[in-house]
Amino acid sequence: MIGIILAVIFLACAVGAGMLAVQHYTKRKMQKAVLPTVLAGVFTLLLAIFPMSIHTVNAGEVAVVKHLGKAEKVRTAGTYFDFWITETYEVYDAKVQNLEIRTQAYSADAQTMDIVMTVQYQIDSSKAIEIANKYGALTALANRIESVATEKTKSRLSSYSAMNIIETRLTISPQVEEVIKATVTEEYCVNIVAVVLTNIDFSDAFEQTVENKMIAEQEKLKAEYEKQTAIVNAEKELEVAKLAAEAKIETAKADAQAQVEVAKAAALAIQLKSIEVARALGFAITETEITDAEGATAIEYEIDFTGKSAEEVQLITDYLKYLEYLAKWNGELPSVVAGDSATVVIPTPTIP
Repeated sequence: MIGIILAVIFLACAVGAGMLAVQHYTKRKMQKAVLPTVLAGVFTLLLAIFPMSIHTVNAGEVAVVKHLGKAEKVRTAGTYFDFWITETYEVYDAKVQNLEIRTQAYSADAQTMDIVMTVQYQIDSSKAIEIANKYGALTALANRIESVATEKTKSRLSSYSAMNIIETRLTISPQVEEVIKATVTEEYCVNIVAVVLTNIDFSDAFEQTVENKMIAEQEKLKAEYEKQTAIVNAEKELEVAKLAAEAKIETAKADAQAQVEVAKAAALAIQLKSIEVARALGFAITETEITDAEGATAIEYEIDFTGKSAEEVQLITDYLKYLEYLAKWNGELPSVVAGDSATVVIPTPTIP
């Protein structure tokens, strides 16, 4: 911009001085025409020297100054004056560059794959003169970096099987970056910022095979899950059935025990009834307290038949039967009458 402004100024001055000199020459005023002529020449010379000798290096750029074709110095961001006839500028982009590489590689099991990778690099500004001398332009440097990155990537991927690449893709990209950084050293005059494998595509046939394998594995896992679920459910049902059976057993035991207790109570009632009858009839009763294995106490009765006749013993027995009969009889009499001469038979218990 500064060069353009100076060029406009010097051009205007040169044109103005030239027009004035022409005017004086037309009027044959030679002495007055000398000064405008000199000024026109001076401004023309300045126009040829200054505007083209002012060079501006923008931020993010680095320039190599060549003196008569020989790289001698480096200019960073700023504005400089270098005579354009003897000094030339070769400007390099010093920002991070994105180099996209597309190539084809083979896995360890001879599967082909199309690779897309991005190499980010930045030139070393302090080695700009070396870049100018070795590569001339950044295009040649980028081509060399691409060749090295492609070779190292193919070499690294060829040590893995296709399935391994698919399964460990996230770890392979850092490995490729590491090997490229180790190869592209200071002699390349750049710093590798990052290397990313953005895409790896296998053949359609292989991808179909991988898909079928994944489906089979998923079905296998599903079957295993269903099997384990069925086992768990069967175990739960077995446990429920077991608990239900145990509950039924306990209920049956309780019912059986209740029946036993009822029978014991009935037997005890009959025994106590017979004891009371025997005592009422004057029999001697012997009571003995006993303790069972569980620590429970009970009274044991014994009727003393000593000195009693067979009729007296039979009397007690018949009386007990009478009591049992009374306990079961509901007290109702028959109501059926058969004709005028019919007689009603009312059964009554025989009183001993």
